[in-house]
Amino acid sequence: MKYERNFYEIKSNDEILENLREESETIGYYSLHKENIDSIHTHAKKVRKDSIYVIGIGGSSLGAKAIYTFLRTTHNFKKRLFFLDTIDPLRINYLLSLGDLNNSHFIVISKSGSTVEPISILKFLDTRINISKDNCSVITGKNTSLWEFASKNNLEKFSIPENVGGRFSAFSPAGLIPLAMIGVNTQKLLDGCKIVHDDFFNKGEYYDLIMNKARFLVENKSRFAINVIFSYSSVFRDFNRWFVQLWAESLGKKNINDTRQGLTPISLIGPDDQHSFLQLIMDGPRNKTVTFFKIANLKDESLIPNKEMFGCFDLNYLNNKSFNELINLQADSTYEAILQEKDIPCDKITITEIDETNIAKLMYRFFLLTSCVGSFMQINTYDQPGVELGKEILKNKFSNS
Repeated sequence: MKYERNFYEIKSNDEILENLREESETIGYYSLHKENIDSIHTHAKKVRKDSIYVIGIGGSSLGAKAIYTFLRTTHNFKKRLFFLDTIDPLRINYLLSLGDLNNSHFIVISKSGSTVEPISILKFLDTRINISKDNCSVITGKNTSLWEFASKNNLEKFSIPENVGGRFSAFSPAGLIPLAMIGVNTQKLLDGCKIVHDDFFNKGEYYDLIMNKARFLVENKSRFAINVIFSYSSVFRDFNRWFVQLWAESLGKKNINDTRQGLTPISLIGPDDQHSFLQLIMDGPRNKTVTFFKIANLKDESLIPNKEMFGCFDLNYLNNKSFNELINLQADSTYEAILQEKDIPCDKITITEIDETNIAKLMYRFFLLTSCVGSFMQINTYDQPGVELGKEILKNKFSNS
């Protein structure tokens, strides 16, 4: 009897952990928390400009932006941070109008050194202000054209490790340098990564949480192919965008049998999307998982006042309650409503405090979850072949125009 097959087995948790241990020898994000960041701090201290502009797109900017948006409302940063992560000229010129260009420092980020969007913006900027070592730093791969540009013009330059992909680069120089320039405690970011890394690989609590969720998602990927994150605070807005890129670009692949794999991320902000997408979750097709995020302490005690307002509103139960309590109770109530449906898989993550350690722990947790899901699916989690064709077509269109 001869037996052949073209399907794959879902491996055991121990096998997946061993796969990730082997990956950590060659995939760079696993060990970024061990890096010496003294040179980053030294350079950051030299930059005296009041405004910092990050010129990068996708993974080159989303990680830093997610961290900055999470921290900015509770941290008294002395400098302003802007992200030129678009080639929309209206948005570019609007963002440039918000800062004094003569009192700004520009950080150009492109791992390949030739990404269309940041290089186009850099060339445009050089018509508005003279780009020089006094107002510009470069973060790129070594021996790229952007690295050569920085060398020829004596710009301070830092390299993104070759084995760290853009969407996994938040804790590389691509994320740490702009954050350090505005006063983020970058060492606490790396400490947060280390906490999750060490606990996971020592099979602690994070191991159980991450591995079991990854297994559920893969075993049920045909039934629950859509993964919703429902974040109850505006501080998560750019974290949500970061997650969408991480999840979609990492997991939308062909596996070892050339079978198409993928899970679809959906980003929601509460309570806004209680008034839109929640209806679809509750009464629509049962093809979604939902993960809630909330923050226990928003560090804001603003109250809803005890005010009659001409007796027009029957909402006296809100009087003297804090907005912090209101948004968290809305998150809990929506979570409980979904639980009561009994056929919508959901979970909830509560962040104890808005600080560097907690956002790093959360992001690193999702790095590991993505790696676990990719390993279960038997795909290459770290490439993105599907986006290369569009780049080549764009290049040809300009060459032929």
